[in-house]
Amino acid sequence: MNSENRETVIRLRGVVNRIGGRTISDHVDLDVYRGEVLGVVGGSGAGKSVLLRSIVGLRRPQAGSIEVFGEDVLNMEERTLRALQVRWGILFQDGALFSSQTVAENIQVPLREYTAMSQSLMNEIAAMKLSMVGLPEDTAHKHPSELSGGMRKRAGLARALALDPELVFLDEPTSGLDPISASQFDDLVKGLQKSLNLTVFMVTHDLDTLKATTDRIAVLVDGKLTVGTIDSLRNDKDPWIQEYFSGPRGRAALSS
Repeated sequence: MNSENRETVIRLRGVVNRIGGRTISDHVDLDVYRGEVLGVVGGSGAGKSVLLRSIVGLRRPQAGSIEVFGEDVLNMEERTLRALQVRWGILFQDGALFSSQTVAENIQVPLREYTAMSQSLMNEIAAMKLSMVGLPEDTAHKHPSELSGGMRKRAGLARALALDPELVFLDEPTSGLDPISASQFDDLVKGLQKSLNLTVFMVTHDLDTLKATTDRIAVLVDGKLTVGTIDSLRNDKDPWIQEYFSGPRGRAALSS
């Protein structure tokens, strides 16, 4: 389907982010379409996670506009923003689970914040989300410290899915995982994206994840964003992009 016929879920125009006097997002434009998995890559400190945080309202950019589901997230009342936030979920690095709470209680955090449902219903939803991400039932009563890195990621994803969102943000979802766990997590994300018709905005540096899950990739280099497919980006003239996708590691990871 041509981009002209697709619904735009996230729309950035002229977004500028500066940290310590350094511009890390330099008038960035980006459209993310419903139902796609968009991977966002760039070097360390390039501003990938800052861009994600700007979209979800955790960091206000110095300039530009950001629309999610057609709504201006930078200039709306708190009540309206809260209603919009119910439509997306976020998985931060390493799951970002609350260490003092059980996994079930972690999953129930957004349910408590945005709904008035009973505890018994929240327990049922937590159990359902654990099953959805492939975790055993008894995980609900464990604390994050009792879980492996891969299990914490899955628990964080279960929390991100607690409110049945249309849009999911993933920040380095496979970082710190061994290759087998990372591959299993890639399969999980792609399977959930298809079965739930999710739109996924994923910050990653993992070439295997990009190949396994993404429809398009946005590369942030020197504050500028270049968007394309793996094949088109392999032929890009920018030195960093060329090395990333066509260097030895890129060729090894992306070869058929």
